[in-house]
Amino acid sequence: MRYRLGAPMMMIVVGAVTAAPAQVSIGIGLPSVSIGINLGGYPDLVPMPGYPVYYSPRVDSNYFFYDGMYWVYQGDEWYASSWYNGPWGQVEPYYVPEFVLRIPVRYYRRPPEFFYGWQRDAAPRWGEHWGRPWEERRSGWDRWDRSVTYRRAELPVYQRQYAGDRYPGIDQQRELHSQNYHYQPKNAVVREHYQQQKIQAPTPRERARPSEPQQRNPRREEPQQRNPRQEEFQQRNPRREEPQPRNPRQEEFQQRNPRREEPRRPNPSPAPEQRGHEIQRPEALRGQERGREDRGNPRESNRGQGPEPKRDREKGEERPH
Repeated sequence: MRYRLGAPMMMIVVGAVTAAPAQVSIGIGLPSVSIGINLGGYPDLVPMPGYPVYYSPRVDSNYFFYDGMYWVYQGDEWYASSWYNGPWGQVEPYYVPEFVLRIPVRYYRRPPEFFYGWQRDAAPRWGEHWGRPWEERRSGWDRWDRSVTYRRAELPVYQRQYAGDRYPGIDQQRELHSQNYHYQPKNAVVREHYQQQKIQAPTPRERARPSEPQQRNPRREEPQQRNPRQEEFQQRNPRREEPQPRNPRQEEFQQRNPRREEPRRPNPSPAPEQRGHEIQRPEALRGQERGREDRGNPRESNRGQGPEPKRDREKGEERPH
């Protein structure tokens, strides 16, 4: 059975794989896929003789470790992760590292059907399986100097303390990996994937920094719902206005420049009937007012009656010189 690749290539997840949103980097997808691997703890990884690769003899899957990452071949797809239980990123066949492709058939715990009949100590015939376009692009992948000893990456053994309920989420995985694992990958695709993980991992300053408001897309405030009880309370207990602070300059200005009051406008003239009634009223009372004034002023009441008797007596009593 041949598996031919075209350009562009469709990435298909089959079997027990649960796909997540399409977030794909160059070569290795972002960790967002669950492939059904749920180990109870950190796996036993054994060095593969003659290869810079580890394999797990006790995991019932095609499970490997190379260049600082875990690699799984399942459902005719390759997946990679920086943590032993995932989540996993899907890897296109064009970008699978060469030493992962060179793993001999005998180390696959779950070999696919098309592996049968192939030499157990040799690498799978990927060019025959994936077709000529892949073989032309990845020519020479199965040739290397076997006399050279390639150094294996150190294992991230710090992950042994994170199992079961303590297994971290994706954000905490990035943070813990950047703090505890300082290996520098050799493969170009793996290096780029590591660089993306470091960029996405929050720094201690970013975690302590409060979230800043977005200026480009400000959030629209939704209208608040009415609260009848609160409105009734505000009507019964109106808010008292606090006295404003004194302003000496403003008071001095008001004293020097008092506000002039505008003259009041006269009331409109009464109707003709009311006007005649108001004129007749003081004429009827004029005699009474005059009598009151005369009684209050004795001189005015004796006007026209001759000189006062008392003054006449004082004049008659004056002695001659």
